[in-house]
Amino acid sequence: MISTDHGDIPTPIFMPVGTAGSVKAVHQRELETDIDARIILGNTYHLYLRPGIDLLKKAGGLHRFIGWSRPILTDSGGYQVYSLSENRKISPEGATFKSHIDGSRHFFSPEGVIDIQRTIGADIIMAFDECTPYPCDYAYAKKSMKITHDWLSRCVSRMRETSPQYGYDQALFPIVQGSTFPDLRKESAEFIASQDQPGNAIGGLSVGEPAEDMYAMTELVCGILPENKPRYLMGVGTPENILEAIALGIDMFDCVMPTRNARNGMLFTTEGIVNIRNEKWKDDLSPLDPGLGGYASGMHSKAYLRHLIISKEILGAQIATIHNLTFYLWLVREARKQILEGTFREWKDRMVKIVSQRC
Repeated sequence: MISTDHGDIPTPIFMPVGTAGSVKAVHQRELETDIDARIILGNTYHLYLRPGIDLLKKAGGLHRFIGWSRPILTDSGGYQVYSLSENRKISPEGATFKSHIDGSRHFFSPEGVIDIQRTIGADIIMAFDECTPYPCDYAYAKKSMKITHDWLSRCVSRMRETSPQYGYDQALFPIVQGSTFPDLRKESAEFIASQDQPGNAIGGLSVGEPAEDMYAMTELVCGILPENKPRYLMGVGTPENILEAIALGIDMFDCVMPTRNARNGMLFTTEGIVNIRNEKWKDDLSPLDPGLGGYASGMHSKAYLRHLIISKEILGAQIATIHNLTFYLWLVREARKQILEGTFREWKDRMVKIVSQRC
């Protein structure tokens, strides 16, 4: 369980991605009442560029700006800077980059990123890091890791020098890096653990490496990070990935997959993966997922959703997104139940086969 001033978060937990203050195709009311999302994710890079920090401060922070009363986590923007490989420059001081919106130049320092996240007002804020690409050579991964560690020290100092702006606490999570090199991951995990922050994250995975490498690095790092603090595997992933990572000791997840794939007609269900665009669902009046029920999964038929998606109706994206997020939140809630009952391993092994199959 993670406790914040905006509410408690039972773990394991999946965080819907609301990059720019909006989980695509879902209203905040639906996030709370239909999906029961306990925490959502925003992104420092995107919120900094638009709507901008001045407006968020004037609004009283992101919670008030978007009308969300539950916890929020903000990614520091390190991954977005990494993705701008043609339009950014990394130095020990920070990262210079060009906006993907208008080409304007900006600079992120560790101190500046902390200040921005203080103004955004998330309950959990991430340290500024450099995410290495896959593959990358050992020398680059080591240099990048050292920069991430130096930036973390500066983030920790800035947190101590500053205070929350809206009357509630904010927690800093450092990020383990080191690519797929075990000795670097070990060194990074030990350094991150030594910082004694409220929680810890694992970055630089789910960037193209084989799944077995992701699991190996996760297992190694989880053997070092303290068990009594939440561990967050960033950007992961498929239902199978989530189940396997929970077994390795991960508590928190985020990924655009359930929302992005929903808009393209791919559904994750308790019976497997459904491509709702397929002709086979044209006359199928059964619920999207009898195993889930609820507004999206139990009220609407496969034939109706297929009709909406094929017709490019906005409602189709909405129903599919609510369904996928409902499934992801069901999956982690059920995992928690199985853990508490002592039956997780058997259940996980069975569910991995189900959620990976195509219907």
